[in-house]
Amino acid sequence: MSHRPFPARRSVLRGTLAASAALTVPVTLGAAPALALSGRPKAGWGVQAGDVTSDSGLVWVRSDRPARMIVETSATESFRNPHRWHGPLLGADTDFTGTTRLRGLPSGRQVHYRVLLAGPDDPRRTGEPVTGTFRTVPSGRRDVRFLWSGDLAGQGWGINPDLGGYRIYDAMGRLDPDFFLCSGDNIYADGPITATQALPDGSLYRSVTTEEKSKVAETLAEFRGNFRYNLLDENLRRFNAQVPSIIQWDDHEVRNNWYPGEVIAASDTRYTEKSVDVMAVHARRAFSEYFPISTLRPGAKEGRVQRVMRHGPLLDVFVLDMRTYRNSNSPDKQTVDPQGILGREQLEWLKRELSRSRAVWKVIAADMPLGLVVPDATEGKPNIEAVAQGDPGAPLGRELQIAELLRYIKHRRITGTVWLTADVHHTSAQHYQPSRAAFTDFEPFWEFVSGPLNAGAFPASDLDNTFGPERVFVKAPTAQNVSPAEGYQFFGEVDIDGHSGELTVRLREQDGTVLFTKTLQPGRVGQ
Repeated sequence: MSHRPFPARRSVLRGTLAASAALTVPVTLGAAPALALSGRPKAGWGVQAGDVTSDSGLVWVRSDRPARMIVETSATESFRNPHRWHGPLLGADTDFTGTTRLRGLPSGRQVHYRVLLAGPDDPRRTGEPVTGTFRTVPSGRRDVRFLWSGDLAGQGWGINPDLGGYRIYDAMGRLDPDFFLCSGDNIYADGPITATQALPDGSLYRSVTTEEKSKVAETLAEFRGNFRYNLLDENLRRFNAQVPSIIQWDDHEVRNNWYPGEVIAASDTRYTEKSVDVMAVHARRAFSEYFPISTLRPGAKEGRVQRVMRHGPLLDVFVLDMRTYRNSNSPDKQTVDPQGILGREQLEWLKRELSRSRAVWKVIAADMPLGLVVPDATEGKPNIEAVAQGDPGAPLGRELQIAELLRYIKHRRITGTVWLTADVHHTSAQHYQPSRAAFTDFEPFWEFVSGPLNAGAFPASDLDNTFGPERVFVKAPTAQNVSPAEGYQFFGEVDIDGHSGELTVRLREQDGTVLFTKTLQPGRVGQ
């Protein structure tokens, strides 16, 4: 499969753009977008596809009122003789969102779909259709291309009309990927967005604002409003309509550096709700409503974020949840730590699935880095937020769990593992090598970092030598919280050659410029 510009891309997306034409956003915007068909359901937030397999996919939409979701699919964008799928009734209990699973699709093919919203009592009364497209997973060896990044609308930097909104999504769309892996921080529920922020040169950064983004999110309605906010951006809606997603979460979907059982200090007057567990329930529900995630759909048995997404014989993506099962943030220097950052059950699941995988490449999608020190100074304590704590010696704290996993990968001779992450708001490539490490019972591997998509950029994190990382490449600002207007917005690209099996990683800037390239050979335990 060659990666070429989308076939007839303008016409593929015509319905999406028409349905969302009213979202040419002013500086302040709180109302839902309007459509031409008065009194009929409207889908002004676009469509998304997610968790696509060789014969299925999930399609998402949001209505502005109660409606029945209907999806039509076709092998061509003309929609001659379409197949019709009857989806759920969308109502207030899901904030008028819903997903429909499409089954029995042909493998390795382009699928065109359109979503119609019908009146709940009159199926003939439908709104403007909204169109999208995705490719199903091939059954044989074919070229694979996907992108990854994270961190959207953080640190108060929102949708800026002066900059053209979230322009990075257009650069990503031009690469025509098979899917996009979002490594977490899809929203910043703890980051209010104001109409203007001062920039170092004295100019103003202007943002679209909404009522829900005027304060930190605490209620279900406020979390839902945070997810709706990003869909006001036309670039993101257009990207969602052409590229299916694999979504994971991290901390800002709830609150900066959160962990189960956390209680917010009384001195943090931004929050009237002090139980982070209560907020996490609201956040998880809104998260499941606003993304097409197979394991979080209503009635899904698993009810979890972690999952394996298989992409033919060349690639399995292991999506981790480094938030739900972690222990509390601490100095992270304990000598025994059975819970760690993954929890025992998820760690055993990951080992088991890695052992079962027959894919040439096993991408471990982590929402936090391994060897980069990420401190947590939320309450003025010297705590650690990620895995590494800055002690270059033998594994301590959460490092113990990672050491156990790396040892397992080595002794089971599991080949082709590559770690991808975001979180730290700069881009870098780290090579982990036992000859440089305090802990040596593992095979070499690579970790690649990208992001942010549209958030403050930060200096490069310190490295912890426990697993022997060498920073081969980094691009990061020297100042704290550099705005998107000043650059330092990044995404990563992974290409797997269908013939040779070689995997090439490219770290890219916002406009698509390649900053760093690394090609890895298949079939090796360590690289």
